[in-house]
Amino acid sequence: MDSKKKEEDQVREAPFTYEMYAEMPDDGQRYEIIDGNLELMSPGASFSHQAVGGELEYLLKQSCKSEYIILDAPLDVILSPTNVLQPDLLMVRRSRMHIVTNRGIEGPPDLVAEVLSPSTRKRDKIKKAAAYARFGVEEYWIVDGDSRTLEQYRLDGDGKYELHNLFEGDDLVSSDKLPCVSFRVSDLFVDVID
Repeated sequence: MDSKKKEEDQVREAPFTYEMYAEMPDDGQRYEIIDGNLELMSPGASFSHQAVGGELEYLLKQSCKSEYIILDAPLDVILSPTNVLQPDLLMVRRSRMHIVTNRGIEGPPDLVAEVLSPSTRKRDKIKKAAAYARFGVEEYWIVDGDSRTLEQYRLDGDGKYELHNLFEGDDLVSSDKLPCVSFRVSDLFVDVID
């Protein structure tokens, strides 16, 4: 009886996959899959979160649109059958458009950016960062509206993220991996309500 119970538990504990996710009825909620676990995303972004994300997209499109496709949430980034994330913003080099499909982005974008919210801070900094690194997203940005900073992470030799730069105030955000990037971090927060 114990072996049968153990076998039943293993069946129930099978990882959640993209196919299962795609077949879910629309319940008005947003979900991500991280390491085979279906996770409910927070209901809606705050005004400040939307303002910062919108400004980031605008600034990147000003200088990078000819070389990159720049997209924002909600859009599935399918890194594997058991890792499907919805970053706040992403960039894919136009020469890599083969990873852009009707289902979403099927492979690692060149850049992923997350704008922190109180309810997503831990997930963005730990779980999602680990997944993005594991699947080879070369550059990961975390934008923090509270501290008005942009943390720029890069993959190290072991495939883990290392803080490459911390931009704050009027620092000029740049990236040798994404040479078109050039804006002042303070420009991201022009519409943020204090």
